[in-house]
This record gives sequence, structure tokens and C-alpha cells, in this order.
Amino acid sequence: MKLIILDRDGVLNEDSDAFIKTTDEWIPLPGSAEAVGRLTQAGYTIAIATNQSGVARGYFSLETLQAMHDKMAALAAEHGGKFAHIAFCPHGPDDTCDCRKPLPGLIQQIEQALGVSAVGSWMVGDSIRDLEAGVAAGCQPVLVRTGKGAKSEAKLAAAGLADALVVDNLAGFADYLLNNQQ
Repeated sequence: MKLIILDRDGVLNEDSDAFIKTTDEWIPLPGSAEAVGRLTQAGYTIAIATNQSGVARGYFSLETLQAMHDKMAALAAEHGGKFAHIAFCPHGPDDTCDCRKPLPGLIQQIEQALGVSAVGSWMVGDSIRDLEAGVAAGCQPVLVRTGKGAKSEAKLAAAGLADALVVDNLAGFADYLLNNQQ
């Protein structure tokens, strides 16, 4: 299985320091749904690993989170895309869970749900913690410059991630991958 794990906010949709709290606030980044479609049609399995502490903070409910994910899946489906699994951490930063990135728990949930190893797969995110979670699970790290990515790029070397692939956005990653397939 050719697996790609994506962070959500800042990779697929616009990010906000005030949290994405409603389906109306969930605004897709240009080209992201199309990129998911192109990758799916090329035989890649796409999964999501996303921290969603807004649930623990009371900013939105699990039902609202599901509605956001339904919107995300419907937009991807319009372009032939599909998410094989969506793993999310509903915990706050002070909760002692094993799923909040930079820990690899969400990726382990994806492995279990899909019955595959994530070792060697791609982890695409816009923050250092996204990439750290991926590396901890044996993934190849990819930083997109969307969301918090432009700020994160300057911190890659200090975080030991100087070898991460850096692309402008998810569409740029799809271009890279589809043009460099073996």
C-alpha cells in the first residue's frame, strides 16, 4: 500500500489560531481537494492525522468535527479523492494522551485501522510537530508552506528535520510525487 498521511488544518484547509470551529470556518486551500483526487487516482491511500484540541477546550463538539470531516471528504470525492481513515486527537495539550502530535499515536491508529505499516510512507504537515510524529513512526517528512508551514520552515534544521521535503502546498507535493514515481 502506498500510504500518505496528511495533517488537516494548514494542509487541506485554512488554519486559524482561533481554531476552526464550524463547517463554515472549514475553508479548503486552493488545489487541496484536487490534489487528494489526483493522489487517490494514482493509487495512493490517503489518511488524516489531526490534533483537534478544540473538542477538549469546548470550542466545538464531536458532531461538528464529524460534519467538518464530512465536508472535507465530499470535496475530495468531487475530484475522485478518498480518505481511507481519519484519526484525530480530541485531547488538550495538558492531557496525558498518546495521540497528540508530536507523539506518533495517531499514525499508529491509522496503521491499526488500515492493517499496514506507516514505515516509509509520507507524512505531510505544516508544523514541526506534524513532521516529528511522522519521523517517530518511520515516515518521510514533508512540510507544506501553507498554514503555519512558512514559519515552520525556518525551524526545520534546529528540529533535526533538515532533510524534510519542502513544497509550497499539497498540490505541489502531488506534483512532486506523481512526477517522481518509480
